[in-house]
Amino acid sequence: MRDTELYRQLLGLEPPWEVGRVELSTDEGRVDVFAEHPRGTRWACPECGLLLPTYDHAEVRAWRHLDSCGFSTHLHARPPRVECPEHGVRQVTLPWAEPMSRFTILFERLAIDVLNACNVTRAAALLRTSWDETWHLMERAVVRGQAAKPEIMPAHIGVDEKSAGRGQDYITVVSDVDRGTVEYLADERRQASLDGYFDQFSTEQLARIEAVAMDMWEPFANSVRTHLADADNKIVFDKFHIMKHMVEAVDTVRKSENRALMKDGDKVLSGTRYLWLYSAEHLPERHQERFDVLRSGDHKTSRAWAIKENLRFFWDYRRKGWAEKHWKSWYFWATHSRLTPVIEAARTFKRHLPGLLAYFDHRITSAGAEGLNARIQEIRVSARGYRNREHFKTAIYFHLGGLDLYPQTH
Repeated sequence: MRDTELYRQLLGLEPPWEVGRVELSTDEGRVDVFAEHPRGTRWACPECGLLLPTYDHAEVRAWRHLDSCGFSTHLHARPPRVECPEHGVRQVTLPWAEPMSRFTILFERLAIDVLNACNVTRAAALLRTSWDETWHLMERAVVRGQAAKPEIMPAHIGVDEKSAGRGQDYITVVSDVDRGTVEYLADERRQASLDGYFDQFSTEQLARIEAVAMDMWEPFANSVRTHLADADNKIVFDKFHIMKHMVEAVDTVRKSENRALMKDGDKVLSGTRYLWLYSAEHLPERHQERFDVLRSGDHKTSRAWAIKENLRFFWDYRRKGWAEKHWKSWYFWATHSRLTPVIEAARTFKRHLPGLLAYFDHRITSAGAEGLNARIQEIRVSARGYRNREHFKTAIYFHLGGLDLYPQTH
């Protein structure tokens, strides 16, 4: 088989395209393939499909293709242009590459698979491309995926924030609770951050949202109230964030009590911070004996922990009425505990009680969003951080956006 026919098959070229010549450079470890077409070929206008004669050709361009026999392979051609009566002069559609790309479709598909498996730096090494070229492949994939994404309004959305850098540097993350995908990212965690998501949709589309799981961050709640009808019945302050507040209250009690005990030389609470963070059933067995002794002692921290554990049963009820009865009993206990951090947490929850009880109407939580947050952190760590926030957001969409990233093969 002639080398031109071999590379026509490898490149998947179909008439009128054919391989004119192949050049091999063993010193450089590359193969250059030159594609041509017969004179008199008629081409379809990329806008309307009208068959037209060749108007002229653009300058010779090169596209990186899949390696062949260990050699980097590059396809060269002069893209034809046509003059359409309606659309003017246009470059014809090339069967091996998307417009404005320097890579063939098959190479882009391989690059997406590699990028899904490792970070940009490692992918660049495996693909033998520069970091910038590899990043551009990821960026193109996200733009392509977002353009092809069907306009389906999630019934249940989750709203959370994720640290994007040091200090109070956050991005707002909107997710589809049912599909477990990231739908929208915005800078900071202000009302305007979430407004940007809702502003994309019409009133009819927004009416399809049945519930929004979030923490008790008031700017997010205000955004939901601004954009959704009957918003207060759709806002669900989820279990994860409520329990997070309670865990923080328990830890505040522990720190205060430990300082007081240490003044008298009592180190019983020293080094116990993480023990009090566990729920009863998840406490590691190796700590069980020590924790049983601590819990049975007359410590403020043990009382705070017991109150925290009792709150967990709130979400186990099947009926809202029974859950509300449990809440009233728990609230009385918490506010009469004489533990200031616990009392403050309980009063905060009471101010947001409709959002807690809304769980029993929708039964959604942001557990999926928290799982996404963990994976977002993995993306950030694997790249050793992102100096450019837009790059960070692009990587999140690439890995967690549920997008169809691949270019279509012809």
